[in-house]
Amino acid sequence: MNHDSVIDYVELPARNLVAIEDFYNTVFGWTFTDYGPDYCAFSDGRLSGGFYRADAASTTANGAALVVLYTEELEDAEHRVAEAGGRIVKPIFSFPGGRRFHFADPNGNELAVWSPI
Repeated sequence: MNHDSVIDYVELPARNLVAIEDFYNTVFGWTFTDYGPDYCAFSDGRLSGGFYRADAASTTANGAALVVLYTEELEDAEHRVAEAGGRIVKPIFSFPGGRRFHFADPNGNELAVWSPI
């Protein structure tokens, strides 16, 4: 695979980096590296990214790109998100190619989780 011109890193805002780390580690198993009080990097095992301290939130309503995560256990993922303090923005729905739901993390960033079944 040619790695030139592929998405390599994603950054999102967060008011509370500790809460963000706890949420994504608990729900999705992401690992984190702290770089001072205003930035932390994450790895989901395939893609890396970071959270920077800010009061803003990334949502489709304000025109932000939607980060979509993959799972084979959609209902379980939706349950884990809600149990960890995430807010379900759009419950599970079907779309061509599968099903997904949207959620807001503790900062209000909107992401989605999809499954082909």
